[in-house]
Amino acid sequence: MPLKQAITGAEAIAYAMKQINPDVVAAYPITPQTPVVEYFAKYVADGVVDTEMIPVESEHSAMSAVVGAAAAGARAFTATASVGLALMHEVVFIAASLRLPIVMAVANRALSGPINIHCDHSDAMAERDSGWIQLWAENAQEAYDFTVMAYRIAEHPDVRLPVMVNFDGFIISHGVEVVETLDDEVVKNFVGKPIKMYPLLDTSKPVTYGPLDLYDYYFEHKRQQIEAMKHVPKVFKEVAEEFAKISGRKYDLFDEYMVDDAEYIMVALGSTAGTIKHTINELRAEGKKVGLVKPWVFRPFVKAELQRILNARKGVIVLDRAASFGAEAPLYEAVKSALYEVALRPQMGSYVYGLGGRDITPEHIRQAFEDAFKGNLIADEERYLGLRE
Repeated sequence: MPLKQAITGAEAIAYAMKQINPDVVAAYPITPQTPVVEYFAKYVADGVVDTEMIPVESEHSAMSAVVGAAAAGARAFTATASVGLALMHEVVFIAASLRLPIVMAVANRALSGPINIHCDHSDAMAERDSGWIQLWAENAQEAYDFTVMAYRIAEHPDVRLPVMVNFDGFIISHGVEVVETLDDEVVKNFVGKPIKMYPLLDTSKPVTYGPLDLYDYYFEHKRQQIEAMKHVPKVFKEVAEEFAKISGRKYDLFDEYMVDDAEYIMVALGSTAGTIKHTINELRAEGKKVGLVKPWVFRPFVKAELQRILNARKGVIVLDRAASFGAEAPLYEAVKSALYEVALRPQMGSYVYGLGGRDITPEHIRQAFEDAFKGNLIADEERYLGLRE
């Protein structure tokens, strides 16, 4: 039977991994990710799982260890945040290039400098072109659910790519919420046994991982990664449909909140969606036709689906919790590009907010919507919410 527990997002992810019982977990502690592997290490110490836990000396080594484990045919997991993910950068690309179905939880935190331990999305956005699938959770429940779903997506023969489960640092990682967890056997049966392809330790079929790959083959290997990403939307939908049968919770590429008749739609990632939904409820009570589109899947970024949702709206407001210096903010850039081809292009506005963990309030969200109501959205202008200028 499903069990309702009051737990943090970090504990929810560790609990999901306990149910999955991976072969190898390698990690290095970093705020605010640390509780994920702390909780999991306790499961290892108590003999609840038979995972090989590798405490390494850096995040670069953590990713290197799970790359080796996954190449050998093991089901591998790691977790990190912020500068830890940045230190992994080299090996993050290697994991995707070697088509290894690793799962990594990222407690999103601002990149240095100056040093900051609080939430923004600069860490994951710096890796958005690394070849990893990126899932984004709004709350602890979604963080748990996506962790359970992640290996089914990563290990699918048509995909074979690593998955990053993003959950906002402190806001989700340390915030206690009611999470409905599934029965251990239900999760075990859903995830199934690892689907191994070309394992390094199968000596009857020798393979090579990580050789020198010059201009005679490198291009073709990149093309294969591009093609694998194209299969992700279909596989995600299939896995989500199966997950809904065991949980009652439905997922898609985008979460659509009150969008059917919406004239003005906000687009945002992560925990801020909860505050936006609250504000939308207030604005709806005032007669305003507003809605929210929250990407559950940011990589791959599925343009066709977004075009269907946003075509012919009066205004689209995109909120980014990351800056792209000298260019447009990352989520806005993707949404704006997607809307280039729609038949009836809405007005668009870009708003950066919450860098370094600064609060985003209903008043800030209302301010952005008010700009849209007045027709005061400028496509090539970046604005800021909650900033002292």
